[in-house]
Amino acid sequence: MNSRSKGKRGELEFAKYIVEQFDGINIDGEPVTCRRGCQFRGGEDSPDVITNLPVHFEVKRTERLRLYDALDQAMRDGGDSAVVAHKANHKPWVAILPMNAFLNLFADRIGERKEE
Repeated sequence: MNSRSKGKRGELEFAKYIVEQFDGINIDGEPVTCRRGCQFRGGEDSPDVITNLPVHFEVKRTERLRLYDALDQAMRDGGDSAVVAHKANHKPWVAILPMNAFLNLFADRIGERKEE
């Protein structure tokens, strides 16, 4: 199987996973949606998957992830909302994001925090 078709399969698999995980949950009165994006150019306007979640996903379905290359690509295309969604064979999906973004997820619960 070539890498392009494996990438497409991974993006479709991830989109289905997101929809299943948020089944019955609405954002601004609309159900959570997720589908494969247009793959003809990189950038914020053409993510791997298109969702109404406030996240730009870079999807990687590979056994050996080049972590920082993937994260750099996600941040270049999605800015502060960038997350790498990664899955290896027979393993669960994982989310990879910069530590600062991860800590900001808890800002409302823990109050102000020192910025880097």
